[in-house]
Amino acid sequence: MTLTIELTDNLAGCHAVRRAVFINEQNVSEAEELDDLDAQALHILATKDGTPVGTARLLIHDAYGKIGRVAVTKDMRGTGLGAKIMQVVLDVLRAQDGVTHAKLDAQISALKFYEKLGFVAQGPEFMDANIPHRLMVMPLSS
Repeated sequence: MTLTIELTDNLAGCHAVRRAVFINEQNVSEAEELDDLDAQALHILATKDGTPVGTARLLIHDAYGKIGRVAVTKDMRGTGLGAKIMQVVLDVLRAQDGVTHAKLDAQISALKFYEKLGFVAQGPEFMDANIPHRLMVMPLSS
């Protein structure tokens, strides 16, 4: 088995994972999931033997990187792939000039996952795509 996780221009592969996880499993509308921010984002794609199995996207806003659309296919959950994707994401953000913090909107069910990586929840719970979320932030000291 060959597993790769890297910055990619393969938006179709990223969309395949996001469609499987967010649209098919979590019933997020396609209009909400496949938005116009993809064009300005950096994309991470994890593949197993060439098949897309995980993804994340990054939007750079001045001193912070906004991480979003973190998804792992059902067959790869529990393997540590999500944490590996997040390590690549954080490495990419640390390499961006002037970026000092990472932010993300975590589904409540994923709070503990992000806390283990060093993110801290801030502010109240809010709804996004009919799913409860919280803002999480982490400083990016090298």
